[in-house]
Order: sequence, then structure tokens, then C-alpha cells
Amino acid sequence: MAHPSTQPRPVGPGLPPVCGQRARVLILGSFPSPKSRAQGFYYGHPQNRFWPLLASLLGAPVPDWQDLDAKRALVIDHGLAVWDVVCRCTITGASDASIRDVVPTAVPELAARLGVQAIFCNGGTAAKLYHRYLEAAVGRAAVTLPSTSPANAAWTLPRLCQAWGEALGPWLAGQK
Repeated sequence: MAHPSTQPRPVGPGLPPVCGQRARVLILGSFPSPKSRAQGFYYGHPQNRFWPLLASLLGAPVPDWQDLDAKRALVIDHGLAVWDVVCRCTITGASDASIRDVVPTAVPELAARLGVQAIFCNGGTAAKLYHRYLEAAVGRAAVTLPSTSPANAAWTLPRLCQAWGEALGPWLAGQK
């Protein structure tokens, strides 16, 4: 019998958005990995570079892997929001490439409620899914950024910081 993580299976719902009352910037992933779902928070794989990257861009200390309150504060205190494109799907393990049977999240409603002015996708799969399922309803194109996933090993943390910093920097500095 095949290992359960090698079999496609329906999963969802994903995680709720991390946001305050207002957010100018929304960062979207595709769907939470099994490790993120187990932790109950975004980018829960210890090797995912999202939290070190975001802390670096914000000039803040990197939150401990298990310190969900510090991660939440890092997002909310800087006028950001984090969510995923997909609410439910069929997926094999953590493989974004295997995502099918997509039910998208309510990004249009969230973006309108928060006053989101810019949307950034963490990786090509998130961007592809956003474009396919949500872009028309949101009425705003998203900027595709290189994935912080450990599967994207070709991108080192310094390269990720440079790419993400060029795109997000003006928003984080309040220049937009």
C-alpha cells in the first residue's frame, strides 16, 4: 500500500487569514502545507524562509518557529495580511503542483474589507491559482514573487530578500 502522503486527498478548509482591521498589502500563498496545517499557522515548515525573510525586510527579529503570536504581530503591526488562494482542494502531500479541485478563499471580500492596495503571491503556483480563480473578482493583478518554500532551493535567502525587497520595499516603507 502506498504511503498516505503520496496519494491525492481532499483537504480543507485551509487556515484563516492573518490580518488586523486594515492592511495595505496582502501576501498570498497557495495552500498550507501539512506542517503548516499541523502547526495551525502559515509557513510552519521550519525550513521555509518566509519568516526570516519578512523579519529581514522589516528590520525585526526573526520570530521563534513556535511563537505564533510574534509571527502574527510581525504581519499585523506592519499593515500586512497573509492568506492563501485555496480554501479546499485535492492535493498530494505538500506538492503545490498536484493541487486540483480548487475551491478558492474569499480574497475579494477580504481585500475590500481591509482596503488592500497591493497583492503579492508567494511563488508561481499561488500566482497561477490567483489569476485563474480570483483576479477578476478582486479587480487587481498580483505581483509574483519567488517562493520561500524549501523546495525552491535555487533561491537563497539573500536572493529572496533582494527580490522581495525590491517588490515590497516601497509598500513597507510607506512610499506607496
